[in-house]
Amino acid sequence: MKTSTTILAASTATAVLAGPTQQLVPRASSTGSASVPTVTVKGNAFYAGQDRFYIRGVDYQPGGSSQVSDPIADENGCNRDISEFQKLGINTVRVYTVDNTANHDACMNALAKAGIYLALDVNTPKYSLNRAEPKESYNDVYLQNIFATIDAFAKYSNTLLFFSGNEVINSDNTTTAAPYVKAVTRDMKQYIGSQGYRSIPVGYSAADVDSNRYEMATYMNCGTDDQRSDFFAFNDYSWCDPSSFQQSGWSAKVQQYSNYSIPLFLSEYGCITNGRQFQEVASLYSTQMTNVYSGGLVYEYSQEGNGYGLVTLNGNSVSEDKDFSALQAAYKKTPNPSGDGGATSNGAASSCPAQSSTWDVSNDALPAIPVPAEKFMTQGAGKGQGLGGSGSQDAGTGSSGTATAGSGAVTATSANKGASNSGSAASSVMVPSMSLASLLPVAVVFFSTLAGAALL
Repeated sequence: MKTSTTILAASTATAVLAGPTQQLVPRASSTGSASVPTVTVKGNAFYAGQDRFYIRGVDYQPGGSSQVSDPIADENGCNRDISEFQKLGINTVRVYTVDNTANHDACMNALAKAGIYLALDVNTPKYSLNRAEPKESYNDVYLQNIFATIDAFAKYSNTLLFFSGNEVINSDNTTTAAPYVKAVTRDMKQYIGSQGYRSIPVGYSAADVDSNRYEMATYMNCGTDDQRSDFFAFNDYSWCDPSSFQQSGWSAKVQQYSNYSIPLFLSEYGCITNGRQFQEVASLYSTQMTNVYSGGLVYEYSQEGNGYGLVTLNGNSVSEDKDFSALQAAYKKTPNPSGDGGATSNGAASSCPAQSSTWDVSNDALPAIPVPAEKFMTQGAGKGQGLGGSGSQDAGTGSSGTATAGSGAVTATSANKGASNSGSAASSVMVPSMSLASLLPVAVVFFSTLAGAALL
């Protein structure tokens, strides 16, 4: 009987292949781009396989913040710049805006072949939270579009992380938006889990605001596991060369965050007040800081009229500016610490911050996901809106109540199971079609075996 059962299962599996060509899309936990180890979170650090992973990167937005474009969809520009990334010795680029309807296979594969990961903001100017009206802008139309961005990039092994927001809170009187930032982070984590994707880290990039930055960090790490961020990042321009670990105030920040239990890194840094020597690199990647910090991203790759660029772009040509050479030299002479760099594995949640004159959040309650958005968890988000669309801030249905703690946990897996809208060779597996004629020998073997078993 065991033999007959095995043959039956094999023949049934083969029969499924009959008919026209069928496309099976793998879960994004498998490699969707050139081979690089996926990065995971353990305690307060990132790991690529068993090795501690430190972010050494640049913020990448050719054209600047005023020009809404997608550099990862620009194959020529991407190939032009990757050689410069390799000269710098970086392993990560941050991109602030992408078109979730475009094909990104070429650039993502090229980046992966160069050993470079992507830290991606899922928002666009039209589809984002409005800090002045966070309740209204947190709606199903907005969530659909950012979930579609997750779909577009989850398949790539070099998608390092997703930013749920960038500088939404930029003053003391905008902290009322914090619950909505945290709700978006919760929803993104739940969507990733519900689609069967690998656990791509989700977190927030905070503005360089001393008065409430630490409160935001602890807030994003307090509560139930489904509510907590996977990491926290902030922009920090306080080290202005010539300076030092103590003079810049970075030593005080290391002490302040010494018990922070999730990865912490700088989403932007590089003060230009007195010119840049990038002296901070030596501290950032030394054991002075690696027990708390996991590296950072220099602002920014290209000159965009603000003086922060490392290179000047002119069509297909690249001119390296003096800051490029300074950063290149700083990276080259600063290896990562050996071992785990003092990382800790304690993943205990932070205590939620108390309400104050600089933190206008009275409790840890979060808005419930808008009811029309609940279906995305089981049905998928569908096609994104790209860089066009009519926008989400004044559209859709908002939250109708307060979430129950733990409501963001993954309870079911979508039938789509990580389906992608790309259709590229890197992200899909084609199963060849089989005609009835090709199945005939299998059928003969199957029935002959059954007949033989009956005579035993």
